[in-house]
Amino acid sequence: MISTVDELRRWSRKQHDAGKRIGFVPTMGALHEGHLSLVRAANERCDATLVSIFVNPTQFGPTEDFEKYPRPLEQDLTLLQTVGSPKVFVPNVTEMYPSDFETTVHIGGVSEPLEGRCRPTHFDGVATVVLKLFLMSGTDVAFFGQKDLQQVRVVEKMVAELNIPIEIVVCPIVREADGLAMSSRNRYLTPSQREQARVLPRCLELAERLLLSEKIDDVAQIGRKLTETISTAPDAMIDYVVVADPKTLREIDRIDPQQTPEVAVLFAVKFGDTRLIDNRIYSLSTTPITELRS
Repeated sequence: MISTVDELRRWSRKQHDAGKRIGFVPTMGALHEGHLSLVRAANERCDATLVSIFVNPTQFGPTEDFEKYPRPLEQDLTLLQTVGSPKVFVPNVTEMYPSDFETTVHIGGVSEPLEGRCRPTHFDGVATVVLKLFLMSGTDVAFFGQKDLQQVRVVEKMVAELNIPIEIVVCPIVREADGLAMSSRNRYLTPSQREQARVLPRCLELAERLLLSEKIDDVAQIGRKLTETISTAPDAMIDYVVVADPKTLREIDRIDPQQTPEVAVLFAVKFGDTRLIDNRIYSLSTTPITELRS
């Protein structure tokens, strides 16, 4: 385990001096099978794998769950041993953000709707910490999960516009047996809320039927049906339900397979104090639904 930037840079130089390609999986810990799938992908595509575990304070708003965010470090390290024992970077807050730290990275456009509207400073914190980790680690390929689709688009835009020589690989969402997307926050749900949260994957299946079987092209009608479905869960509080372009995440008014051969359905819903996000990308040119794959 590495805990300082100097140690990380020495490790990175050693890998590159040996001609190795570094694959990087940034996480906030509380690891689950979704994270492990990213590590496996890095192991397959790269010669050396690095995982960071850092609960980043700058991406939490003042009323969000930074203090109670789970930090089971020993459990995380044990889990990582099951997927090839990658090198692990576990810095503290002072190592990442010295007391005089005043720099923020802002990525416009794709960061502004959806999560950006609900959590105005969130993606500035994400972009800042991800850029710092990229620069510290000297990584060649970085692996992200589709569950955080807007985060992926922000990172892709940052890498493209700042000419960062890193390949971004997006891996499929890993789901529980009942279809709920794996998330570190699922553990906050009460048994009743966990049962109610099953409405979210049912909503994605409904969207499939509306888009592909019934071929409804009125986005407002689709949105109403999805909202009505989620609202059957008594504890559900909807932040947003949108149908959008999967690249720009701009909401669309009408489904037109010629103009938008793929569409994304994204939503954020709170059950009590636990906020869950999910999404799926649908191909309008073929009958099966698709989730983004690398």
